[in-house]
Amino acid sequence: MDDITALILDDHAAFRRGFARLDDARDETELLAVWEALALHLDIHAEAEESILYPHLVRHGDDGEDETTDAIGDHNEIRDAIAESKLHPVGSDQWWAAVWKARRENSEHLAEEEDGALPDFRRHAGVELRAELGARWLTFYGEHKNGRNLTFDDKDPQKYVQEHR
Repeated sequence: MDDITALILDDHAAFRRGFARLDDARDETELLAVWEALALHLDIHAEAEESILYPHLVRHGDDGEDETTDAIGDHNEIRDAIAESKLHPVGSDQWWAAVWKARRENSEHLAEEEDGALPDFRRHAGVELRAELGARWLTFYGEHKNGRNLTFDDKDPQKYVQEHR
């Protein structure tokens, strides 16, 4: 039984390791290899959360609407920084600025999610629902391997909440 919150935390740990690998990269080839994999994982993760976790949290959490609005906005900032990085040569000052923006936004988002949204969700979701959503999470990653059939578009946070209430 895979609890969705544990799977999300596994991704969070992978993101932290990925950014650490960027710190250790020594040339453009290595930077590109690490960043492309990390950026894709960040994008898929955001889509998975928006498809699976947040529709439940928005309806059932103590602060579900606020946490969801904030999370969707965070995802947009991360997506935008990733898109910006793709406009510049790897390793250039502009590329690093975009990567660091993604890193800062992601670090803030992880802390907020781990301290707010995930505990709120665990308080209101039984183990059966968490396992069901965990299975959906794994299926989502399988169906969208390498970002297949995902667009990584920004979403309007207020509209998202209204649509999922």
